[in-house]
Amino acid sequence: MKDGKINFRGVIVATALAFKEDPSAPAGLAVDFDRFAEHCDWLIRSGCRGVGPNGSLGEYSSLSDDERRKVIQVAVDTVGDRGVVIAGVHGVGWHQAKKWAELAQEDGADGVLLLPPTIYRSSESEVIEHFTRVAEVGIPIMVYNNPFDTKVDIVPSMVATLAEIPEVIAVKEFSGDVRRVMEIKELCDIDVIAGADDLLFESIVAGAVGWFAGYPNAFPKEAVEIYDLAMAGDFAQAKELYENLVTVFRWDSRVEFVQAIKLSIDIAGHSFGGPTRPPRGPLSAQNEARVRADTKKALDYLATRAKG
Repeated sequence: MKDGKINFRGVIVATALAFKEDPSAPAGLAVDFDRFAEHCDWLIRSGCRGVGPNGSLGEYSSLSDDERRKVIQVAVDTVGDRGVVIAGVHGVGWHQAKKWAELAQEDGADGVLLLPPTIYRSSESEVIEHFTRVAEVGIPIMVYNNPFDTKVDIVPSMVATLAEIPEVIAVKEFSGDVRRVMEIKELCDIDVIAGADDLLFESIVAGAVGWFAGYPNAFPKEAVEIYDLAMAGDFAQAKELYENLVTVFRWDSRVEFVQAIKLSIDIAGHSFGGPTRPPRGPLSAQNEARVRADTKKALDYLATRAKG
C-alpha cells in the first residue's frame, strides 16, 4: 500500500451535499442526487484530484442508511476514471465502520476516510482495534484525526502505530497543530494530508502532501492553484493567493463550517449549496453577514486578479 502506487495526494474535496424541499423526507429535505452529481462533476472539471463524500461536511450523520450508500454510488458513477473517491465510513464502533467500508469497496470507492469511534471517547487500544478491524476489508484508509469532534486525539506516536497497518496510507491532520506534520514524518512512513483549510499553506511548507479540503467546494480552481504552486516550491505566489482567501477559509475550522461553506458556494454562484438538515440550522444573522463579507472579500480579490 505504501509503495507509491496508491495515494491520496492532491486536492480531494470533502463534498457538501445538496438537499431539496420534500415534505415526505426527513425535516422536509430530500437528498438532491442530481445536484450532487453536478457538483462532483464540476469539482473534477475544475482540477480537483477527487471527492470525499459522506464526511462531516456531507452531513453523513443526518442521512438514512439508503441515502448514505447512494451518495457514494453517485460519486463513483460521476467521477469515473477521472479521479478518486474517498468515502467517509465513520461509525460509533468498528462493526459499523467496517460495514460501511465493505459497502464503499463494493460500490467502487478508491479508499475510505475513517475517524476513531464517534460519540464514545475511546482509549488508545480501542482506537487501534477500530482501525485494525476496518483494515480487514482491504481498502486503503486515510486516518482522520479530529480531536474537536471525537474528543480523541490521535497524536503522532499513535499515528506511527496505525501506520504499521498496511492499509493505512495517510492521515488527515485536523488538530490545528502544524508542528505535527514534521513529527509524524519523523516517526513513520505515511502521507500527511492537510485537514484544516486555514493551515494549508503552513502544512505544505512543513511537508504535507495532500489537502482533504472543505472550501474548494466554493473555490476549486483557486484551491488547486494554491496547492500546485506550494507543492512546486513557488511559495511566494502560493502565499499571495492563500493570504487573500484564508479569511473565508477560516470558517472551515468553526462550528458552523457546513452552513458557512454551503452559503459561500451559493454566493460564488458556480454550484449549489442550499440548506442543511438538523441538527444544523441556519446561520445566525451575525454569522451569515460575516460569511457573506468574507466570501465577497475573496471574490473581489479574484475578480481584480483576473483583470491583471
